[in-house]
Amino acid sequence: MKWLALNHLLALGLASAACAAWAQSSAPAATAPLDPALLARVREMAQQAAQAGVAELPGARVQLELGTLDARLRLAPCAQVQPYVPPNQRMWGRARIGLRCAQGAAWNVSLPVTVKVFAPALVLTQSLPAGTALEAAHLELKDVDVASDRSPALMQLEQALGRPLARDMNAGDTLHRASLRSRQWFAAGDTVRLVAQGAGYSVSGEAQALGPGLEGQAVRLRTESGRIVSALPVAPRQAEITP
Repeated sequence: MKWLALNHLLALGLASAACAAWAQSSAPAATAPLDPALLARVREMAQQAAQAGVAELPGARVQLELGTLDARLRLAPCAQVQPYVPPNQRMWGRARIGLRCAQGAAWNVSLPVTVKVFAPALVLTQSLPAGTALEAAHLELKDVDVASDRSPALMQLEQALGRPLARDMNAGDTLHRASLRSRQWFAAGDTVRLVAQGAGYSVSGEAQALGPGLEGQAVRLRTESGRIVSALPVAPRQAEITP
């Protein structure tokens, strides 16, 4: 009986080892490092897309850092990998480049890309508590990575002077739109000058605010004809509609 039990255990062990060997041989190979030529194409594509996205920032310097594919991926061999920029994606901050197999297997993955954009922006010269109304002595222009935050970096003193900080900030911190408390340009019920602008035209009239006019936040207004529209507060008792 002991010999039978021993033989049974040996058989089970051999079967398990065979199954493991079969599974290892049949599983897709681990993802190999990306070909240097492909990485060069990816970098060139990302650089071009990033440069196009900073056209409004003369003199801005773009710096790219390519990430790596997820180590858990198991991709079938591919004769031709095609890189592409995903639709509606801006090459700014944390982004990605798509990689699809165009010849062979059917897979599509993303390669992470960090896009740094260095340009002159306002930074604090000293640590300040929340609520501090900013003065010229509190600020200076420095070359910083303006893509490090989703909120736009402020680049002109006029955008910050007299505005209170929304949170405590340290010396050297970059000033972003979200760093400042929103200005209220008008209150609910106020009569507001409403301007509609587009290509080659500008129309203005009066409307009644149906909510507070906070900077950067759309507000509903009732026009003189009774129509309800959405506009962006831009100045004291003034809002704009743009296409």
